[in-house]
Parts: sequence; structure tokens; C-alpha cells
Amino acid sequence: MKDIKDIQPIVPVEPLVVSVLDEAVPAGFPSPAQDFANEGIDLNRELIKHPASTFCARVAGNSMRDSGIDDGDLLIIDKAITPRDGSIAVCFVDGEFTLKRISIRHNGVWLVPSNPQYPELHVTEGSNFQIWGIVSYVVKSV
Repeated sequence: MKDIKDIQPIVPVEPLVVSVLDEAVPAGFPSPAQDFANEGIDLNRELIKHPASTFCARVAGNSMRDSGIDDGDLLIIDKAITPRDGSIAVCFVDGEFTLKRISIRHNGVWLVPSNPQYPELHVTEGSNFQIWGIVSYVVKSV
């Protein structure tokens, strides 16, 4: 993510209601399938808690792959969420966007990738640094 144009605001729309099964789907041993779904679920209401401060962006690169975030995934980014140690954030550092995990240490703030092929980034006093938003959801294609 190098340019703000790649980040799109969430525009409130009609509720997006899809069917939802009445029970959770086991990922272990099979259970008897249900023949019908219960009431629907509104994905906008489920995934977007702060519409005025929520944006989407596509991931470019694989520095966060070990956190399950892959190239091409769609991020839901909420600027209203308070950053915390361990949050995965979209940060603006010295003129470029980057997606990293925030690590608050005794010697300052570090931006940590989830791929050992990438270096950690120490945010120094001279850095032009802003936490732009916190990733609240990752939408994947399987």
C-alpha cells in the first residue's frame, strides 16, 4: 500500500443481509447438516462498527503472511479504534503506507512484520509517523 488512492471509504448502503446457519460449522468432525438457515445477518452492521471512520484497502505484498494476511486480501480499517501494543495497523511512515503490527517497547515504538524475510522498523523521533488506522477485519478469497 503506497498511495492513499488505494484506500477507499466505506459508503453507507442498504443493509446487506445474507442467510446464516442456525449453529456454528465445526472444523473438526462432521455433524449433521441443517436443511435451512435461520434469520439473516447484515454484514455491514457485523463488520463495520464506525462507518464514518472505516475504510477498505487491498494488501500489496507478503510482509504480514504469518498473521494470515496475504497479498490481495481486503482489509477493513477502522480509524476510531485506539491503537494498542499488538494491534495490526496501517501506518504512514516517511511518506508511505505500510501494514505492520505495533510493538511498544522500552526503547520506543517498533513496526513488526509477520514474515522473517522483512526487517522490523524502529519509529524514531525524526520519523514522520502516523498510525492511520487499525485493521478490524481481513476479507480473504479462498
